[in-house]
Amino acid sequence: MNVQGQGANTVEMAPGPVWNRHAVDDSSRGADGVKTGDVNGDGLPDLITGWEEGGVVRLYLHPGHEATKKPWPRVTVGKVMDAEDAILADLDNDGRLEGVSVTEGKTRSVFWHRFTGGKGDVLDEKNWTTDAFPATDGKQMWMQAYAANLDGQHGTDLVLSSKGPGATIGWLQAPEDPADLAAWKYHVLRNAGWIMSLTPHDMDGDGDDDILFTDRKGDRTGVFWLENPGAEAVRKVAEWKEHAIGAQGKQVMFADIADVNGDGLLDVIVAVKPVEILIYLRQKDGAWLEQTILLQKEKLGDAKAVKAADVNGDGLMDLFYTCENAKGDLEGIVWLEQQANAPWKQHPLGGPVGVKFDLMQLLDFDNDGDLDVMTCEERDQLGVVWYENPHLSSKL
Repeated sequence: MNVQGQGANTVEMAPGPVWNRHAVDDSSRGADGVKTGDVNGDGLPDLITGWEEGGVVRLYLHPGHEATKKPWPRVTVGKVMDAEDAILADLDNDGRLEGVSVTEGKTRSVFWHRFTGGKGDVLDEKNWTTDAFPATDGKQMWMQAYAANLDGQHGTDLVLSSKGPGATIGWLQAPEDPADLAAWKYHVLRNAGWIMSLTPHDMDGDGDDDILFTDRKGDRTGVFWLENPGAEAVRKVAEWKEHAIGAQGKQVMFADIADVNGDGLLDVIVAVKPVEILIYLRQKDGAWLEQTILLQKEKLGDAKAVKAADVNGDGLMDLFYTCENAKGDLEGIVWLEQQANAPWKQHPLGGPVGVKFDLMQLLDFDNDGDLDVMTCEERDQLGVVWYENPHLSSKL
């Protein structure tokens, strides 16, 4: 495949249809990231999103495949300004997912959006309460979060990251009684500049999740991972060893993990400003081989996120790519077709509509057998949207 070598490859421009766009919700301002989880236990992916300028955090229940092209049923689970990320997590160990949001700007807190009603009352806003964790309140400009039981006790903890002065990667340790918000304790794992990706993954194959992350600002930018020392050591607040993957000195954005070249080893892909993708191919000895993809920058905004998937069903891993600052005729979301022993092809996807896109979720939203892509757009106020895969042929 064309990713086997080292060096830089410039993509070829290629034709293709603009995918149909469907709005989950476009009724507020500044949709900033979308995460998934099954809240009501129906086996379908529900969504949560923070609307940064709109001041709300919303949950969306999957309406069934036949209704996904219409706005989804929704409920505002909390009213907080400056939400930068929101996730679904079970913090009180009752088997039910609830909301967590992290905020930057002037708010600078992590909030727990708790559900207090019965099973059929999820969409009733009166059944949701919002409280800040005191250990995080006003402390940092929080950017990303995920839930995990790091210390093997008291259920789910939170892994958090931030940006700006005093930024860190760390974890919020759950107490014996999770409802005692004042008892949650924050432990710093690394000082930071501006964390973009914050992803749990077992990087060393020892059975526990490490932390893959990208830091775009400060004196230690690049792609790294922190090695989980194990639950017993985590309980003692042990140090997590840092490992560099690459892109030191570059402004890295969101990253993904996938086997790009089909060798059975998981690689790391990262969007890099201004308009690049760096692929770090994992070698059998644990080293990383860097491959650069130079996109057609005259057609695109600035790099934001990358996601790997086989878009057209030809057995080769392709890439989705989103941008910010995609003004005028520039495109904010495209896909790159991988070809065997040939340059990557850059295909249109969303067209010139939209300015600032974000992370992506890849799912078959209409149950037609191919992967669609969901994302957010927060400048043209497209909101939470998904693009319908038009059954692309591998002969494009």
